This record gives sequence, C-alpha cells and structure tokens, in this order.
Amino acid sequence: MSRVVITYCVKCKWLLRAQWYAAELLQTFEDDLAEVALKPAAKDVEAGVFRIDVESASGTTSVWNRKREGGFPEITDLKRRVRDVAAPGKPLGHADKGQDES
Repeated sequence: MSRVVITYCVKCKWLLRAQWYAAELLQTFEDDLAEVALKPAAKDVEAGVFRIDVESASGTTSVWNRKREGGFPEITDLKRRVRDVAAPGKPLGHADKGQDES
C-alpha cells in the first residue's frame, strides 16, 4: 500500500491545512493507504513549501507542489490525483463528477 507525505511550511502556519487534507485522504482511502504523514519542512531551507507526495513500491510521485501549481489544491482534484497513483480505478463518487465535463 502507498504512503502519502504532506510537507508543509511551519513558518507559514500551514499545519491545520495539512491536517485537514490528511483527514480527507484517510477517510476517502481508508483501505488503500498505509499512512498519511505530516512532515514539517526545514525552516531555513524550504520556506513556503506545501507539497504532497505519494510513495509506493515503484517510487515517489509528486501529486501537488504549491510553488509549481500556484496555490493549494481543491480537495476533489487532490483526491483524483492521489487515487490515480495509489488506487487506480477506485471510484470517487462526487469527486469524479465534472471531471469529464471540463
């Protein structure tokens, strides 16, 4: 099973946001993820970081990077991205609606 790592900036006070994403992912993927880990970023090295990676037997896949993506993910988008790496084919119900319409 895969592991999700949410790396967040401590200086930016993004712990609560990271916890909320972790709770949403754990609830949605309760049978598909081994764990969701919260990792404080190194204060002097990674200021402003908010990154979500999925680690699996085949390696690590970045599913969200605030600096690259330009902000924070909508939860439905994040769930689709995690699903595509950790549990391909898993139906997400309402999170899948609208994906084909865009």
